[in-house]
Amino acid sequence: MGLIAGGLFFEQYDLSLINAAIGRIAHSLDVAVEDIGYMTGALRLGGLLTFVLVPFADRVGRRRMFLVALIGMSCLTTATAFVQTPLQFVLVQMAARAFLFTTSVIGVVILVETFPAEHRGWGIGMLVAVSAFGYGLGTGLFAAVDSLPYGWRSLYMVGATPLLLFPLYRRRLAETKRFQTQEVSRETGLRSWFGPMLHLARTHPRRAAAVGMASFLGAMGTIAIIQYLQVFVEQVHGWKPWEFSAMVIGGGLLGIVGNVVAGRLSDRIGRRAVGFVAYGLYPVGAVVLYQGPSETILLGWIVLTFFGTAGDVVTRAVSSEVFPTSHRSTAMGWMILLQSLGWSLGLVLVSAGVGAGLDLGSVVSGMSLAMCVAAFAFLLLPESGRRELEEVGSVSPDPERTG
Repeated sequence: MGLIAGGLFFEQYDLSLINAAIGRIAHSLDVAVEDIGYMTGALRLGGLLTFVLVPFADRVGRRRMFLVALIGMSCLTTATAFVQTPLQFVLVQMAARAFLFTTSVIGVVILVETFPAEHRGWGIGMLVAVSAFGYGLGTGLFAAVDSLPYGWRSLYMVGATPLLLFPLYRRRLAETKRFQTQEVSRETGLRSWFGPMLHLARTHPRRAAAVGMASFLGAMGTIAIIQYLQVFVEQVHGWKPWEFSAMVIGGGLLGIVGNVVAGRLSDRIGRRAVGFVAYGLYPVGAVVLYQGPSETILLGWIVLTFFGTAGDVVTRAVSSEVFPTSHRSTAMGWMILLQSLGWSLGLVLVSAGVGAGLDLGSVVSGMSLAMCVAAFAFLLLPESGRRELEEVGSVSPDPERTG
């Protein structure tokens, strides 16, 4: 867990920068506020490239692809510090996200294939909770962004750190026993890449559709809330950078308890129930934060973080547990693919609404209602809590495919 959490720590660090520093990045690159959604929506399409990388983990191994992703995300995060135009920023960050999400996806797969059935939910919850401190680090450094020698660019230079740790990862990170003992396909060429995807669609269409529904609508309902938060509190409520950082870190420390709570509860009462409740209650926090007075912003942020991270833990868990070992990484790639599309569509819709003269707070709050629909996707999946992966993932194909 320590090695995987270290990789996800820096993944979360990079993701925090675009949310915290987007206002200053846009100003530096001459991007209008109403166009921020289009720019960030485009770069989040980098998740589509993750779907190209992740399936190879079902062929060449989890360890090898995790190490490749670690190098890629570190190099591209550092390269972001040197971009000069909005186009360069989008292209570099798109590529960075492909490796960032690959690191996250394969990290969860490694943990799921290693932890015992009765503690997998807790393990994923702890993994996400520990890695969330990377998000806190990025947000904390943002508090001093106006004092740093190169402003927001200095924040991205920290991304070179994983390269310094690479020898440790190469020496200590082992391949999972489940991957080592499975029979790996001998297909070569292009078919070795799309073979797992075709098999996934043919054998488990209902599960793939349910995971896609939760991922797509969940991403669409949450992304604008996080992406526009710093701009919202600064422009609407007059907050300073340090006040925003204090809220995210302070409230986030209380909110991310949802990671561990969700993981433990999902081990006890089941993934489906916890996911349904977490996603269903998420919009409450959005309304409190974006529609209430300044005094309720912190409360809304805590509610958002608690239920948002709880739902994220369950989504990661079920996406990796309900499919067989031979296609587990591919299934997680499918989750990221649909999330990326949801993130991009959500940001584009908010930008379109704001550009049409609608109130930012109202548009963002309305988008969060997509979470209520996403909640029902969990009820379409088999229960995977406290069950061995072979029992859940190796069952017969979905009924609609067996006649």
